[in-house]
Amino acid sequence: MKKSAKQSTQKSTAEILREYGPFPDADRVNGVTFDGRHVWFASGERLHAFDPADGKVQRSIEVASHAGTAFDGEHLFQIAEDLIHKIDPKTGHIVNTIPAPGGGGDSGLAWAEGSLWVGQHRGRKILQIDPANGNILRTIESNRIVTGVTWVDDELWHGTWEGDESDLRRIDPQTGDVLERIEMPAGTGVSGLEAAGDRFFAGGGHSGTVRAIRRPKRAA
Repeated sequence: MKKSAKQSTQKSTAEILREYGPFPDADRVNGVTFDGRHVWFASGERLHAFDPADGKVQRSIEVASHAGTAFDGEHLFQIAEDLIHKIDPKTGHIVNTIPAPGGGGDSGLAWAEGSLWVGQHRGRKILQIDPANGNILRTIESNRIVTGVTWVDDELWHGTWEGDESDLRRIDPQTGDVLERIEMPAGTGVSGLEAAGDRFFAGGGHSGTVRAIRRPKRAA
């Protein structure tokens, strides 16, 4: 996708509201999503759901969960190496599988506008794909490694994580231009990312934690 003239970028420092975990039977956090009641996170071989009010894990589903996680209002979607599984959260059964566009190089995952949005970490891209067959519908270029991906209020955000530096970025979905950056504390990485109300839930990779980060308010 062609880039436009560079736009000014708003910058701020992350306000971490709460840290959840580390969790039992989960030595890392990959993808993160929210179903309106529970925060789900991927830990490699299981999906776990915890209550954000008390941080307690309510249930787990045994399924390969190596990268991004998303929720469409009814089903969970989970990247498992070079595949994306569609999962019934009530039963834990996989109801459909499509190829992941990066063939194992995928990172974040989000649901919006009837599509899945897939981060490519070293490819530095976000792909909009058809959830029925995995066909690529749109490509958005980034200038950083892409980790978690989320849409909220028509805004596209993604996490980055390179070395000891990590941030959350709001980008123009048409051009990929960075419109806003929220810088994380040094040494604090972002793996999965999900927006929910006034906050983001950000996976912390090998720290085994999920952090709640205040989301910027917009003028009415």
